[in-house]
Amino acid sequence: MKIHKEGRVLLLVLFLVLIASLTGLLYLVEVSQEVFWAVIGFESLVFLFFLQFFRNPKRKTVLNDKLVIAPADGKVVVVENTPENEYFKGEERIQVSIFMSPLNVHVNRNPVTGLIKYFKYHPGKYLFAWHPKSSTENERTSVVYEIHKGVEILVRQIAGAAARRIKWYIDENQSVIQGKEFGFIKFGSRVDLFLPVGTKINVQKGQKTVGGQTVIAELD
Repeated sequence: MKIHKEGRVLLLVLFLVLIASLTGLLYLVEVSQEVFWAVIGFESLVFLFFLQFFRNPKRKTVLNDKLVIAPADGKVVVVENTPENEYFKGEERIQVSIFMSPLNVHVNRNPVTGLIKYFKYHPGKYLFAWHPKSSTENERTSVVYEIHKGVEILVRQIAGAAARRIKWYIDENQSVIQGKEFGFIKFGSRVDLFLPVGTKINVQKGQKTVGGQTVIAELD
């Protein structure tokens, strides 16, 4: 299993801290064998939790200019028409939101092949990711992909109550490839897509998604 670069240092530090605490428990404090093994079990679960969170599975994406694929693993929590005010200046768009729990892979992938037309980072609050205002008030990034002339989609990374750090590896005027990694959000979080009205949506609320593979929508 490949570990994402965002978690390697944290996992090393956590491992050393856990080993140090066990060593201290073994040599500095008198505890029963049952307590010692219970502590080992608990610390192993803690380490495994963080280990699975930073996993980075290899995904094969079948490139298709007519499809919008899932930018993240998770569950679809919103499918609705809504105005988008930051970039599209109130123009109505189809919003599809994917919630990522701490158990999901948190790698974010380009949903389309195209040009990064717009990028902006917004510091903000840490409301729960499913909160209606998290899309406009939480720490977030907004990324606009120009697929071909006149066709644009917006993807928004949103931090949640536990996710206090958003990472991105793209910039404006950069050409990107569908399915390739563009960012990472630590712990529970959300990704919103804003698609042109009339786009055929292939997912529904409550459906699970696999980043880089699940087809979210079909473009005209």
